[in-house]
Amino acid sequence: MRQRAYGYAALTVFCLGVAPVAYAELEPISEQRMGEVTGQAFMNIENLPVGTTATGHEFTRMTVNMDVETRVNIDDVVVGQIDGGADFAASDVALGHIARDGDGAQYDGVTYQAGEAVPFEAYDPYIELAVDPDALNPDNSVGRLSGFRMGFKQARGSVSSNTTSFSGDIGLTINDSSGNPQQATLFGSDNLETSKRATQVGIADANGACVPGETCAPLSQLRSLIVGADDGAGGTGFTDDFFIGFQREGVEWQSPDGANVIQAGQGVFINLPTNMTVDMITLTGQGLPRLRTHQADIGDGLF
Repeated sequence: MRQRAYGYAALTVFCLGVAPVAYAELEPISEQRMGEVTGQAFMNIENLPVGTTATGHEFTRMTVNMDVETRVNIDDVVVGQIDGGADFAASDVALGHIARDGDGAQYDGVTYQAGEAVPFEAYDPYIELAVDPDALNPDNSVGRLSGFRMGFKQARGSVSSNTTSFSGDIGLTINDSSGNPQQATLFGSDNLETSKRATQVGIADANGACVPGETCAPLSQLRSLIVGADDGAGGTGFTDDFFIGFQREGVEWQSPDGANVIQAGQGVFINLPTNMTVDMITLTGQGLPRLRTHQADIGDGLF
Protein backbone atom coordinates (compact mmCIF):
# COMPACT_ATOMS: atom_id res chain seq x y z
CA MET A 1 0.00 0.00 0.00
CA ARG A 2 1.37 3.42 -0.93
CA GLN A 3 2.05 5.99 1.74
CA ARG A 4 2.58 9.73 1.52
CA ALA A 5 6.12 11.07 1.90
CA TYR A 6 5.23 12.72 5.19
CA GLY A 7 3.91 9.39 6.40
CA TYR A 8 7.33 7.84 6.02
CA ALA A 9 8.91 10.82 7.72
CA ALA A 10 6.52 10.51 10.66
CA LEU A 11 7.16 6.79 10.90
CA THR A 12 10.92 7.37 10.87
CA VAL A 13 10.70 9.96 13.65
CA PHE A 14 8.47 7.64 15.67
CA CYS A 15 10.87 4.72 15.29
CA LEU A 16 13.88 6.85 16.19
CA GLY A 17 12.04 8.21 19.16
CA VAL A 18 11.16 4.84 20.67
CA ALA A 19 14.37 3.02 19.74
CA PRO A 20 16.39 4.11 22.82
CA VAL A 21 13.78 2.71 25.24
CA ALA A 22 12.79 -0.45 23.38
CA TYR A 23 14.52 -3.71 24.33
CA ALA A 24 13.70 -7.09 22.81
CA GLU A 25 15.40 -10.40 22.21
CA LEU A 26 15.75 -11.33 18.55
CA GLU A 27 14.38 -14.77 17.74
CA PRO A 28 14.20 -16.54 14.36
CA ILE A 29 10.82 -16.67 12.61
CA SER A 30 9.66 -20.01 11.29
CA GLU A 31 8.99 -20.53 7.58
CA GLN A 32 5.32 -21.01 8.37
CA ARG A 33 5.12 -17.64 10.12
CA MET A 34 7.05 -15.99 7.30
CA GLY A 35 4.60 -17.42 4.79
CA GLU A 36 1.76 -15.65 6.56
CA VAL A 37 3.39 -12.22 6.06
CA THR A 38 2.50 -10.10 3.03
CA GLY A 39 3.55 -6.55 2.11
CA GLN A 40 5.24 -4.29 -0.40
CA ALA A 41 8.86 -3.13 -0.31
CA PHE A 42 9.61 0.57 0.06
CA MET A 43 12.18 0.26 -2.74
CA ASN A 44 12.10 -2.06 -5.73
CA ILE A 45 15.18 -2.85 -7.87
CA GLU A 46 14.81 -4.18 -11.41
CA ASN A 47 17.54 -5.45 -13.71
CA LEU A 48 16.91 -5.39 -17.45
CA PRO A 49 19.12 -7.75 -19.48
CA VAL A 50 21.68 -6.64 -22.05
CA GLY A 51 20.35 -6.54 -25.59
CA THR A 52 16.94 -5.16 -24.63
CA THR A 53 17.72 -2.12 -26.80
CA ALA A 54 19.79 -1.72 -29.95
CA THR A 55 22.67 -0.10 -28.08
CA GLY A 56 23.14 -3.16 -25.88
CA HIS A 57 23.11 -1.33 -22.55
CA GLU A 58 22.22 -3.03 -19.30
CA PHE A 59 19.70 -1.16 -17.17
CA THR A 60 19.11 -1.12 -13.42
CA ARG A 61 16.06 0.76 -12.17
CA MET A 62 15.53 1.61 -8.50
CA THR A 63 11.94 2.63 -7.73
CA VAL A 64 10.67 4.14 -4.49
CA ASN A 65 7.03 3.36 -3.65
CA MET A 66 5.98 6.90 -2.79
CA ASP A 67 3.30 9.39 -3.80
CA VAL A 68 4.22 13.03 -4.34
CA GLU A 69 1.80 15.94 -4.71
CA THR A 70 3.60 19.26 -4.82
CA ARG A 71 3.56 22.86 -5.97
CA VAL A 72 7.06 24.29 -6.37
CA ASN A 73 8.48 27.59 -7.67
CA ILE A 74 12.16 27.92 -8.67
CA ASP A 75 13.80 31.18 -9.75
CA ASP A 76 16.43 29.83 -12.17
CA VAL A 77 17.49 26.42 -13.48
CA VAL A 78 20.63 25.82 -15.56
CA VAL A 79 21.72 22.25 -16.35
CA GLY A 80 24.58 21.02 -18.53
CA GLN A 81 26.36 24.37 -18.71
CA ILE A 82 29.53 23.86 -20.78
CA ASP A 83 31.14 25.08 -24.02
CA GLY A 84 29.49 28.47 -23.83
CA GLY A 85 25.92 27.21 -23.53
CA ALA A 86 23.55 25.09 -21.47
CA ASP A 87 21.54 21.97 -22.26
CA PHE A 88 18.64 23.40 -20.30
CA ALA A 89 18.17 26.96 -19.11
CA ALA A 90 14.96 28.45 -17.74
CA SER A 91 13.75 30.99 -15.22
CA ASP A 92 10.59 31.18 -13.12
CA VAL A 93 10.11 27.41 -13.23
CA ALA A 94 7.03 26.03 -11.49
CA LEU A 95 5.47 22.62 -10.93
CA GLY A 96 1.75 22.77 -10.24
CA HIS A 97 -0.36 25.93 -10.17
CA ILE A 98 -3.35 27.69 -8.64
CA ALA A 99 -6.65 27.54 -10.51
CA ARG A 100 -8.17 30.71 -11.93
CA ASP A 101 -11.81 31.28 -12.89
CA GLY A 102 -12.51 29.09 -15.89
CA ASP A 103 -9.28 27.07 -15.91
CA GLY A 104 -9.95 24.72 -13.02
CA ALA A 105 -8.38 21.38 -13.90
CA GLN A 106 -10.38 18.19 -13.73
CA TYR A 107 -8.40 15.10 -12.73
CA ASP A 108 -9.93 11.78 -11.70
CA GLY A 109 -13.32 13.43 -11.23
CA VAL A 110 -11.91 16.25 -9.06
CA THR A 111 -12.54 19.84 -10.20
CA TYR A 112 -10.32 22.55 -8.75
CA GLN A 113 -12.13 25.83 -8.20
CA ALA A 114 -10.61 29.30 -8.45
CA GLY A 115 -7.96 29.85 -5.79
CA GLU A 116 -7.38 26.16 -5.14
CA ALA A 117 -3.92 24.66 -5.54
CA VAL A 118 -3.64 22.18 -8.41
CA PRO A 119 -0.64 20.00 -7.47
CA PHE A 120 1.85 18.31 -9.73
CA GLU A 121 1.22 14.61 -9.11
CA ALA A 122 4.02 12.06 -9.30
CA TYR A 123 3.97 8.43 -8.23
CA ASP A 124 6.81 5.93 -7.86
CA PRO A 125 9.92 8.07 -8.46
CA TYR A 126 12.88 6.14 -9.82
CA ILE A 127 16.55 6.38 -10.71
CA GLU A 128 17.76 4.25 -13.59
CA LEU A 129 21.34 3.43 -14.59
CA ALA A 130 22.51 2.45 -18.09
CA VAL A 131 25.76 0.50 -18.24
CA ASP A 132 27.78 -0.57 -21.26
CA PRO A 133 28.85 -4.08 -20.16
CA ASP A 134 31.67 -4.27 -22.71
CA ALA A 135 33.27 -0.84 -22.24
CA LEU A 136 36.57 -0.49 -20.41
CA ASN A 137 37.07 1.97 -17.56
CA PRO A 138 40.38 3.79 -17.00
CA ASP A 139 41.37 1.10 -14.49
CA ASN A 140 40.75 -1.58 -17.18
CA SER A 141 37.66 -2.87 -15.41
CA VAL A 142 34.71 -3.78 -17.62
CA GLY A 143 31.28 -2.14 -17.35
CA ARG A 144 31.16 1.64 -17.77
CA LEU A 145 28.26 3.85 -16.71
CA SER A 146 26.78 5.32 -19.90
CA GLY A 147 24.07 7.42 -18.29
CA PHE A 148 21.41 7.72 -15.64
CA ARG A 149 17.98 9.27 -15.48
CA MET A 150 15.42 10.34 -12.90
CA GLY A 151 11.72 10.05 -13.54
CA PHE A 152 8.33 8.87 -12.34
CA LYS A 153 6.32 5.81 -13.27
CA GLN A 154 3.26 8.08 -13.23
CA ALA A 155 3.25 11.87 -13.56
CA ARG A 156 0.65 14.52 -14.32
CA GLY A 157 0.41 18.26 -13.84
CA SER A 158 1.52 21.67 -15.05
CA VAL A 159 5.08 22.78 -15.79
CA SER A 160 5.56 26.53 -16.23
CA SER A 161 8.76 28.34 -17.21
CA ASN A 162 10.50 30.96 -19.30
CA THR A 163 12.76 28.58 -21.23
CA THR A 164 15.66 29.81 -23.36
CA SER A 165 17.50 26.53 -24.04
CA PHE A 166 16.10 23.00 -24.13
CA SER A 167 17.59 19.60 -24.88
CA GLY A 168 15.23 16.67 -25.31
CA ASP A 169 11.72 16.28 -26.64
CA ILE A 170 8.42 18.10 -26.05
CA GLY A 171 5.36 16.02 -26.89
CA LEU A 172 3.17 18.76 -28.31
CA THR A 173 0.78 18.71 -31.28
CA ILE A 174 0.63 21.84 -33.48
CA ASN A 175 -2.11 22.56 -36.00
CA ASP A 176 -0.57 24.10 -39.11
CA SER A 177 -2.11 26.95 -41.13
CA SER A 178 -4.45 24.45 -42.82
CA GLY A 179 -5.57 22.92 -39.54
CA ASN A 180 -3.55 19.72 -39.99
CA PRO A 181 -2.06 18.35 -36.76
CA GLN A 182 1.73 17.98 -36.77
CA GLN A 183 4.19 16.75 -34.17
CA ALA A 184 6.11 19.66 -32.65
CA THR A 185 9.79 19.94 -33.62
CA LEU A 186 12.57 21.74 -31.78
CA PHE A 187 14.89 24.14 -33.62
CA GLY A 188 18.15 25.89 -32.84
CA SER A 189 18.98 29.55 -33.34
CA ASP A 190 19.95 28.63 -36.93
CA ASN A 191 16.30 27.62 -37.58
CA LEU A 192 17.32 23.98 -38.15
CA GLU A 193 15.83 20.94 -36.44
CA THR A 194 17.70 19.81 -33.33
CA SER A 195 17.15 18.09 -29.99
CA LYS A 196 20.23 19.73 -28.43
CA ARG A 197 20.07 23.23 -26.92
CA ALA A 198 17.02 24.21 -28.93
CA THR A 199 15.66 27.75 -28.70
CA GLN A 200 12.51 27.47 -30.85
CA VAL A 201 9.57 25.13 -31.38
CA GLY A 202 7.33 24.66 -34.40
CA ILE A 203 6.79 22.55 -37.53
CA ALA A 204 9.68 21.42 -39.75
CA ASP A 205 9.61 21.62 -43.53
CA ALA A 206 11.01 18.98 -45.89
CA ASN A 207 14.54 20.25 -45.18
CA GLY A 208 14.19 20.13 -41.40
CA ALA A 209 13.98 23.91 -41.12
CA CYS A 210 11.46 26.54 -40.03
CA VAL A 211 10.64 30.20 -40.60
CA PRO A 212 10.59 32.25 -37.38
CA GLY A 213 7.25 33.91 -36.81
CA GLU A 214 5.55 31.70 -39.39
CA THR A 215 6.31 28.04 -38.68
CA CYS A 216 8.21 28.33 -35.39
CA ALA A 217 8.38 30.52 -32.31
CA PRO A 218 10.69 30.97 -29.29
CA LEU A 219 10.38 28.36 -26.57
CA SER A 220 9.44 31.18 -24.21
CA GLN A 221 6.02 31.16 -25.94
CA LEU A 222 5.30 27.87 -24.15
CA ARG A 223 4.75 29.51 -20.78
CA SER A 224 2.81 26.60 -19.26
CA LEU A 225 2.45 22.99 -20.39
CA ILE A 226 0.42 20.14 -18.92
CA VAL A 227 2.45 16.96 -18.54
CA GLY A 228 0.33 13.88 -19.07
CA ALA A 229 -1.34 11.56 -21.56
CA ASP A 230 -4.78 11.35 -23.14
CA ASP A 231 -7.07 9.53 -20.73
CA GLY A 232 -9.44 8.51 -23.51
CA ALA A 233 -12.22 10.77 -22.26
CA GLY A 234 -10.87 14.15 -23.32
CA GLY A 235 -8.95 14.70 -20.10
CA THR A 236 -5.38 14.33 -18.89
CA GLY A 237 -4.20 10.98 -17.60
CA PHE A 238 -0.89 9.91 -16.13
CA THR A 239 2.23 9.41 -18.26
CA ASP A 240 5.23 7.21 -17.50
CA ASP A 241 7.56 9.01 -19.95
CA PHE A 242 8.40 12.15 -17.95
CA PHE A 243 12.10 12.09 -17.04
CA ILE A 244 15.43 13.91 -17.15
CA GLY A 245 18.48 11.94 -18.27
CA PHE A 246 22.22 12.52 -18.16
CA GLN A 247 24.15 10.56 -20.80
CA ARG A 248 27.84 10.03 -21.53
CA GLU A 249 26.75 8.66 -24.91
CA GLY A 250 23.49 7.93 -26.73
CA VAL A 251 21.14 5.78 -24.63
CA GLU A 252 17.79 4.21 -25.57
CA TRP A 253 15.66 4.56 -22.46
CA GLN A 254 12.61 2.33 -22.17
CA SER A 255 9.30 3.42 -20.73
CA PRO A 256 8.63 1.68 -17.40
CA ASP A 257 5.74 -0.19 -19.04
CA GLY A 258 8.00 -1.18 -21.98
CA ALA A 259 5.72 0.45 -24.57
CA ASN A 260 8.16 3.09 -25.85
CA VAL A 261 11.87 3.47 -26.48
CA ILE A 262 13.21 7.03 -26.31
CA GLN A 263 16.58 7.86 -27.86
CA ALA A 264 18.49 10.31 -25.68
CA GLY A 265 21.69 11.89 -26.98
CA GLN A 266 24.85 12.80 -25.13
CA GLY A 267 24.44 15.33 -22.35
CA VAL A 268 21.20 16.34 -20.67
CA PHE A 269 17.91 15.11 -22.15
CA ILE A 270 14.46 16.08 -20.84
CA ASN A 271 11.44 14.15 -22.03
CA LEU A 272 8.34 16.29 -21.57
CA PRO A 273 5.21 14.42 -22.77
CA THR A 274 1.92 16.30 -23.06
CA ASN A 275 -1.47 15.66 -24.68
CA MET A 276 -1.85 19.33 -25.63
CA THR A 277 -2.67 20.75 -29.06
CA VAL A 278 -2.02 24.37 -30.07
CA ASP A 279 -2.68 26.29 -33.29
CA MET A 280 0.37 27.70 -35.05
CA ILE A 281 -1.23 31.14 -35.16
CA THR A 282 -1.49 31.02 -31.36
CA LEU A 283 2.07 29.79 -30.92
CA THR A 284 3.54 32.55 -33.09
CA GLY A 285 1.10 35.14 -31.72
CA GLN A 286 0.26 35.49 -28.05
CA GLY A 287 1.68 32.06 -27.17
CA LEU A 288 0.41 29.73 -24.48
CA PRO A 289 -0.53 31.73 -21.35
CA ARG A 290 1.18 31.14 -18.05
CA LEU A 291 -0.94 29.52 -15.39
CA ARG A 292 -1.21 31.16 -11.99
CA THR A 293 1.82 29.95 -10.06
CA HIS A 294 1.88 32.36 -7.11
CA GLN A 295 -0.60 33.04 -4.35
CA ALA A 296 -1.15 36.62 -5.50
CA ASP A 297 -2.63 36.46 -9.01
CA ILE A 298 -1.33 39.29 -11.21
CA GLY A 299 -2.58 37.98 -14.54
CA ASP A 300 0.11 37.40 -17.14
CA GLY A 301 2.89 38.62 -14.84
CA LEU A 302 5.13 36.29 -12.89
CA PHE A 303 5.26 37.95 -9.47
